[in-house]
Amino acid sequence: MQDHLSTVKVEISARHAHLSKEDFITLFGKEEMTKKKDLFQPGQFVCEEFVEVIGPKNSFGRFAIIGPFRKESQVEISMTDSFTLGIDAVIRESGVLADTPGCILKGTAGMVALDHGVIVSKRHVHLTPETARDMQLTDGEIVNVLLESDERQAIFGDVVARVSSSYLDAVHIDTDEANACGLSVLSRKQPGYELTGRIIRGALV
Repeated sequence: MQDHLSTVKVEISARHAHLSKEDFITLFGKEEMTKKKDLFQPGQFVCEEFVEVIGPKNSFGRFAIIGPFRKESQVEISMTDSFTLGIDAVIRESGVLADTPGCILKGTAGMVALDHGVIVSKRHVHLTPETARDMQLTDGEIVNVLLESDERQAIFGDVVARVSSSYLDAVHIDTDEANACGLSVLSRKQPGYELTGRIIRGALV
């Protein structure tokens, strides 16, 4: 049996890096990030700085950096990106970096060789404690999300609920998943189009 819970905003998380302060200093020769713009999640921001991500086969220049600093550097890519770079990335929750592949990072002042830290982010939904309570969800619970796209609806399973007072309600999917819903088509047809997702508890079949 399925329970259809609240509808929340859906955000597309394109490839990006989170950096430790030590790695940032090595890459850019300075101690502080330069904020470009704030993101929807409180305290998160896009930096003016870019990094180049180098894999065995190819590289991505002007790779976005998201602040603030993390304890450990982490590079988030899509599965398609992993094929392009030649990196056998694994699907992990953010911050769960043991036994993950690495890459080389190149900044304006230096390079860093990561021996681990490259992941394809596991689908997840950020929830405030109030919303989670209303939905009767707990942190770490697995749910399904119906993406209510005007172009191509899709249901994604195995979505992790992350509950914290520092969050705002939003589902995060990567660019591969967004493309599966036709979001690039919708964005061209309807500038500013916002995708929403309905949280579903229970088996899909």
